[in-house]
Amino acid sequence: MNFQKVPLAPGIYFVGVPIGTARDITLRALDVLASADVLAAEDTRSLRRLMDIHGVPLDGRRIIAMHDHSADKVVSGLLDATNKGKSVAYASEAGMPLIADPGFELSRAAVAQDVMQTCAPGPSAVLTALVLAGLPTDAFHFAGFLPNATNARRKALEGLAEIRATLAFYESPKRIGATLRDAAEVLGGTRKAVVCRELTKKFEELRRGTLDELAESYSTGNVKGEIVLLIDRGDLATLNEVDLDVVLREALETMSMRDAVDAVSQAHGKPRRQVYQLALNIGKDD
Repeated sequence: MNFQKVPLAPGIYFVGVPIGTARDITLRALDVLASADVLAAEDTRSLRRLMDIHGVPLDGRRIIAMHDHSADKVVSGLLDATNKGKSVAYASEAGMPLIADPGFELSRAAVAQDVMQTCAPGPSAVLTALVLAGLPTDAFHFAGFLPNATNARRKALEGLAEIRATLAFYESPKRIGATLRDAAEVLGGTRKAVVCRELTKKFEELRRGTLDELAESYSTGNVKGEIVLLIDRGDLATLNEVDLDVVLREALETMSMRDAVDAVSQAHGKPRRQVYQLALNIGKDD
């Protein structure tokens, strides 16, 4: 692919790189990678491989690694380079920089020191997933990676339950089954969701269903690849706490606690754990 070496003003140049297919890179991104005085990356090997594929030479430059454990020291060095009149190009391992990526620290420091920064935009896994999933895109909430621990993950999901937008997460293939089970429990098992795996790559896969269905589908493990999980905004109908108490009390008159909790949470788009806790409180009151 053609690229041009162009003069770059001193500053930080964030470079969007492909999330899978190497040819998704933009010509401007290649120009910046070919022209910057200093190269930095979340993963030096992936950037070097991408440059090799497109014939962009290093010309004696080395690629500086910037990850969670080295960010402070590296950020300081990169900003020093800009103060000496050099241009710095930074690329994440895949996709747009700063999105669930240590490049955020570089951007924040550049703002604090009034260092010029710009971006050569490129692919984004979360936006690609939204285009393909078939869920509402007029409003979405990207929450990055959920916590590893079950209790922390459920608490995070509870905090997102009332957001009236498509929820978007990055997830590890090792945790996708557990995350789907927790999401079904907290957000409601009938809520629609899409698991987007290996986007733009050879084994790209989109699996759609309810959270209950997807949790069952991914219960056996053996999942590979990068994953974006999208969850529909759910039922827009809402009840205030007083009305919810009344509806739940009526359901408890004819149903078991479990059936009443399931029925009310699904009918009114309320997190099951919230309804279950209210049912426990009603039981104590009675």
